Amino acid sequence: MKTKIHSSIVTFFGLMILGCTYVSAAETSAVNPAITPIDRNELQWWKERHAAKLAEVKQKADNVELLMIGDSITHWWEEDQGSPVWNKYYASRKPFNIGYAGDRTEHVLWRLDHGEIDGINPKLSVMMIGTNNIGHGSSTPEQTVEGVKMILARLEQKLPETKVLLLSVFPRGTDEHDDLRKKVNQINLGLPALADGKQVYYLDIGSKFVDENKVLPKSIMPDLLHPNTKGYEIWAEAIEPSVAKLLEDK
Repeated sequence: MKTKIHSSIVTFFGLMILGCTYVSAAETSAVNPAITPIDRNELQWWKERHAAKLAEVKQKADNVELLMIGDSITHWWEEDQGSPVWNKYYASRKPFNIGYAGDRTEHVLWRLDHGEIDGINPKLSVMMIGTNNIGHGSSTPEQTVEGVKMILARLEQKLPETKVLLLSVFPRGTDEHDDLRKKVNQINLGLPALADGKQVYYLDIGSKFVDENKVLPKSIMPDLLHPNTKGYEIWAEAIEPSVAKLLEDK
């Protein structure tokens, strides 16, 4: 009898351990930093930019027609590299730029959850995000795509009437042999499936930045990541037909 009781106890605790191990593994595999909203408030400039954007969005209220979402590449539309092109193409289109240098998908999610698009109803949002997820090594390309998917879901929830022009992540690194270029390409392979051609439209303009050998010239992106003014001009020209059509269609 004692032997049976002892055997049952061992079996019971064994199953409990196995069960705990299974749950723990499942939970671990389910964790994706790219879809877990988080701020960067430890950075003073980031915190100040967020506060400034909250004030700006409140001031603009319903006066936003074109929303730009992204990281430093989008952020720098406001800087010396991008501002001349911005003024040429977008200044008159009631724009609102919420690109932040260094941001990953999880940071965009946090910002969308904390007021940056509250009270506006843009006709169109142009979005590119993800290069920092793989550049910082915080996410795999597949996880990054899930992060982009989550952002699109958040936009659908908060801005149901806004169309989204989802851009491919721009090429980076010297050529196709560069490890980060390969990861960018992997991200871009997963993005077209996120577009439905009704509310979300996908556009890959990466080929506009590279030569026939897929080499990224420093004359366009001096650090092989961020466009200079020439690069911003290429960007604006490449998306202009889509931007004009989507703004007009609504």
